[in-house]
Amino acid sequence: MPWGRCVWTRGRVLAGCAVLTAGLLAFPGAVPDSPGRLGSLLDTFLPWLGLVIVLLTGWALLRRSAVALLALLLPAAAWTQLYAGSLLPGAASGPRGLVVVQHNVSDENPDPAGTARALAGTGPDLIALQELVPAALPVYARTLAADYPYHAVRGTVGLWSRYPLTGSRPLDIRPRGITGPWNRGLRAVVHTPHGAVAAYVAHLPSVRFGAGGLASSRRDESAGMLGRALAAERLDRVILLGDLNGTVDDRGLAPLTSRLDGARRGFAFSYPAGLPLVRIDQVMARSARVDHIRALPATGSDHLPVAARVTLL
Repeated sequence: MPWGRCVWTRGRVLAGCAVLTAGLLAFPGAVPDSPGRLGSLLDTFLPWLGLVIVLLTGWALLRRSAVALLALLLPAAAWTQLYAGSLLPGAASGPRGLVVVQHNVSDENPDPAGTARALAGTGPDLIALQELVPAALPVYARTLAADYPYHAVRGTVGLWSRYPLTGSRPLDIRPRGITGPWNRGLRAVVHTPHGAVAAYVAHLPSVRFGAGGLASSRRDESAGMLGRALAAERLDRVILLGDLNGTVDDRGLAPLTSRLDGARRGFAFSYPAGLPLVRIDQVMARSARVDHIRALPATGSDHLPVAARVTLL
């Protein structure tokens, strides 16, 4: 068969896969969330469709299929539009900048003191922690006290600050059906040199994978409650730090992502620590810009810490 004919007639299935991938990237909301929260599952791993594009490109080259290579321009363009900016370095912090660290330290962390020292060693202005258990809390407080004289803890979440804190209070983000002691949210005002900022620290319920698919109803309900609290916040400047158990693409976090902006640069995959595949630890803001987010080295937790540069507007 002549070479030219082989090039343009091979790879129609590959081309179809390329068009499908482009459609998923461009219109992920078209995938229904039922059954099994399939849409939210796609949202969670949407950036990894870039790897699918790479694999399809390699296959198309092996098949010498021009039609498939041409079709692959569609998902490549869609992925570039969505995520290529995250690969670029963020702008340097300006005079109104803050550095913040977010970390789920794990309730089974064998070295809370080492974890606290590692986080403080990065020099942030704010440190937000989740899964603080009674036995480890004094260790974190003692280790961080010298550099972070102001702190607030409510239930299993806490905030340490270089700057004074006022108005600390718990947030009611407990979904229905959870009984017993359960406090995984707080709100405090941080008095920075550039003005007051409302800081929210939250740990939303976990999402589980099972035979029925993705179980996220409690996480979604808690996100809705947190979203309503953010909508009622009177201060213009807001920073949310937390283990949200979802990515910023996940439609289940729409009550938050519709009100706050995420990071402009950086992927910062944070979970699981041994092989990070997704970023479920988030830094988001209102009347402030999250310029860049990055993952920090592993601690004794099953999450990686993330650090972000935030510019107050």
